[in-house]
Amino acid sequence: PKIVCHPVIAMVTDIVWSKVAFRTFLFGRTWFMFTLLIFVLSQAVLNRVAADDADAADAADLHGSADQVAEGVRDDTLGLRIAVFVCRLFVYICSLGQWIFYHAKLTFLDCRGRAWLKVGCLRIPAYLAKWQNVAGLLLMLCLVLMCVLEPIFHCMGKSGGDDQLFTENCPEGERVNMSYSIMATVAMLLYFLLLTDISVLSTRVSAFVLVCLRVLSEVGLFLFALSFLTVGFACAISSLEQNDPNFNGIPSSALSLYMAAFGMFSGDKFDALTDNPALMFGVIVFMIAGVVFLTNLLIAQLSCSYHATYQDMVGFARLSRGKIVCETMPAVSRKRWAAFVESLRFEGRCEFGEGDVGLAGGIQVFEPASANPTTKETIRRFGGSTSPAAQWPAEDAAHHAEETDRFERIERLIEKTMKRMSNGDRRKNGGGGSDGGSINNSSSFADESAFKSGSA
Repeated sequence: PKIVCHPVIAMVTDIVWSKVAFRTFLFGRTWFMFTLLIFVLSQAVLNRVAADDADAADAADLHGSADQVAEGVRDDTLGLRIAVFVCRLFVYICSLGQWIFYHAKLTFLDCRGRAWLKVGCLRIPAYLAKWQNVAGLLLMLCLVLMCVLEPIFHCMGKSGGDDQLFTENCPEGERVNMSYSIMATVAMLLYFLLLTDISVLSTRVSAFVLVCLRVLSEVGLFLFALSFLTVGFACAISSLEQNDPNFNGIPSSALSLYMAAFGMFSGDKFDALTDNPALMFGVIVFMIAGVVFLTNLLIAQLSCSYHATYQDMVGFARLSRGKIVCETMPAVSRKRWAAFVESLRFEGRCEFGEGDVGLAGGIQVFEPASANPTTKETIRRFGGSTSPAAQWPAEDAAHHAEETDRFERIERLIEKTMKRMSNGDRRKNGGGGSDGGSINNSSSFADESAFKSGSA
């Protein structure tokens, strides 16, 4: 992470990302976001509106409303049901089909190349080493189960009439509706989990996401400790002689303790514990151990983990962007790459300064003149012809050292002169001593004499 933050590496990565890889990566993510939008419309927006309109139509029929009003509500419901069916069909064909092709291709390539990843006693394709591919595989399985459990498919042909076209409200559809909704919930979470890849568009956001992923282990340890503590206290409370319905057995006791740990236990239930002092004492000890101790320990662990990760989080973010650049480059056409290389103009010479033409094959980067001040000349200059056929002039080391010493003496003389002038101004304003002035004058005179002798 420290090496990738070097200015040269960072500049090259940013140039390739912004001018070549960004558009290709964003195009692929745009299609994914579009399929996610269609999935959200079909599962979380349109189906709710259709259900509300269906309830309104049933209420109109029940209360004997005007036929025209009831018919208009039914027409709106039919249009929404058609929209829901079209959106879900799009997801099953385009999104699910794409995921099946993607995983089948990578599995075939790993099997042909004998690229395996050993997990325990099992061997799985090596492409599943990335969590994004594992999440994509789980998403594909969820979409397959959703397609199998689709209530609209189960209700097709079971009821007649336009008012029941593409409906989910039939006995066959209602039997699988709960399982279908669970698969849809898991698929929705996986969609948004895979959407975190677009965090590479911003190095700052990408660094924040990486920090969150790196401190998840601390949260896992906290949940494990809390679960162990909850099971222990649930078994202990179940063995206690008490008749509280919230602590009747190990499952109900564990659920009540979890609710108490996360602040979901109501005050009335806490008041009911006063009737059983032993039970109340056990719950108080659990709250001290689970809420006070473990929660503050989690905060301390997160703080230390974040402090350790913060030093390199920008480097890890740049590593993540560089990895995506390498994965995106095979999809870039040769024509685009040639145009990109031509736009860099490597054949042109870079200028070291205004009118000072340097070498070719570089990329010129401008910066403020005060960003990196230099007091010594870093470029060696020689007079004569600039022809490549001309012999390189011999360097006289002694003469160069003499010139360098001469310039240093000039710099020291200028510094002494400026200091003497400032001391003179202070004497005029505040009345400085004469001894300091004579010492300064004598030292300046000595420097001037040394400079004159060196020049001669």
